[in-house]
Amino acid sequence: MKTITRLDLEDARVLIAGAEAHAREIGVPMCIAVVDESAQLIAFERMEGGKVTSTTIALDKAFTAAGAKKATHEYGASSQPGAPAYGIFSAIGGRLMVVGGGLPIAFDGAVVGGIGVSSGTPAQDQAVAQAGIDHWLAQQK
Repeated sequence: MKTITRLDLEDARVLIAGAEAHAREIGVPMCIAVVDESAQLIAFERMEGGKVTSTTIALDKAFTAAGAKKATHEYGASSQPGAPAYGIFSAIGGRLMVVGGGLPIAFDGAVVGGIGVSSGTPAQDQAVAQAGIDHWLAQQK
């Protein structure tokens, strides 16, 4: 049985390839970031036409997902005025993201990294991130 405790560059390339394939399928060029379990960047790609402003957003989505071990969209409702985590988006120097597109990458129940995607709607970003994870997981069998 395969054991993975952290992502490496080869894993990051597989994740990006899966994400990029889905982004092309839906016709939205994306910025895609992959980080390791400690939220440090392994690989990044800005597809031709990906928004320049989405570079930082994708990096911060991946950082949030791996560091907090939680999908970025899960912070959305709880970070609104009056909610328990209101203002959390300003945490960690403003790097904590509260919109969809950042997902933790888990293997055998442990978070081994994160993927962050930006340039589309939050739902598109999240779907592209999930496609990257699904592609990577299929390679692990």
